[in-house]
Amino acid sequence: MTELPQPIAALVDELVASQGAVAVMLGGSRAHGGGDPGSDFDLGLYYRGGIDLGPLAAHGAVHAPGSWGRVMNGGAWLSCGGHKVDVLLRDLDVVEHWTKRAEAGEFELDALLGYTAGIPTYVLAAELAMGRVLRGSVPRVSFPRKLMEAAPLKWRFCRTFSLEYARGHARRGDVVGAVAQAARAALEEAHARLCERGQWVCNEKRLLETAGLAGVQAVFAKTPIEAAALVSWVTDVAAVLGVAPGETTPWTALGRKG
Repeated sequence: MTELPQPIAALVDELVASQGAVAVMLGGSRAHGGGDPGSDFDLGLYYRGGIDLGPLAAHGAVHAPGSWGRVMNGGAWLSCGGHKVDVLLRDLDVVEHWTKRAEAGEFELDALLGYTAGIPTYVLAAELAMGRVLRGSVPRVSFPRKLMEAAPLKWRFCRTFSLEYARGHARRGDVVGAVAQAARAALEEAHARLCERGQWVCNEKRLLETAGLAGVQAVFAKTPIEAAALVSWVTDVAAVLGVAPGETTPWTALGRKG
């Protein structure tokens, strides 16, 4: 922990000493060398059975477990020694449940603020795989073979569904609706490609570029506003995503695998 600023290292020591705490993990760009001097410090506070939030509450307002949803759980946004620190609460029982589901090739999607395509429950396993343990111990995981096989189909079902809704909005001249659904489809295809590679991701930052879909940005930069042109534009988005021209409905895509 010598590379952590002293105030943050002291916070880590306080958090891991909390009753119920099992480990503290550094996540995000700071964990794998992709951060810059202004990047936040993301600290995952892993606990089992319950956690004494008193030590964390001494540093700022705390959002209790469950207040951010079943995946993101809760936590706090802090300023510590002039650094932005996000403390994310992680219930190990929940983490292990969704990790086992991922190992079986299963996951669910939750709506979450800041996520366009939703947050997959296997993100909890991704955090274990990509983070760096600072104190304590947590399970280490690799990308499950069954998830590599099953997840792309599910993501592409969602992608095709989103594209079909984008077309519907486009036919009505609803630019916002068409763009929103098309953007969601692009991110869903990106998730599918990364799952095929067995590559973990924890959020949607640079997701398109990581998946090799940066070219779709240029299509979005030329979004028309007239209905007929907008319908054609959705087709252009689909083409960049590699969607076959005849694949127009999600139930058709699912049926080919059923």
